[in-house]
Amino acid sequence: MNEPNCVFCKIAAGQIPSHRIFEDASCLAFLDIGPLAGGHALLIPKSHWASLDQMPADAAAAMLRNLPAICRAIRAATGCEGFNILQNNGTCASQVVMHVHFHIIPRNPGDEFHFNWPSKAYTRGEAEELAAKISRELR
Repeated sequence: MNEPNCVFCKIAAGQIPSHRIFEDASCLAFLDIGPLAGGHALLIPKSHWASLDQMPADAAAAMLRNLPAICRAIRAATGCEGFNILQNNGTCASQVVMHVHFHIIPRNPGDEFHFNWPSKAYTRGEAEELAAKISRELR
């Protein structure tokens, strides 16, 4: 299942060139064309789903079973000390291409990539209430 106007579907189909680093029947990994660091790669499913919550569990598992090996290869090839895995869902979460994708971003001390992480605390009872609501949705 592919979306004819999706840039990642076109890359997976070989209609748009990319620097492929891994491929199997379920997924493709390639270098990002606007990298935050050398070796910044994307891991995508070959089938089209706009967001992670739309993917069947078996399709997500087939794609993600390759993530550790891809991360090890990127780490070894770039010599980075660490890496971030970033996955966005929806425009409000900074998703630009509406096709599931995981960013693997090599990191080193003092690099220029930073997160804005304005954490806060739950009010009394708020965490318990929210945890119960989420748990009910999972049943």
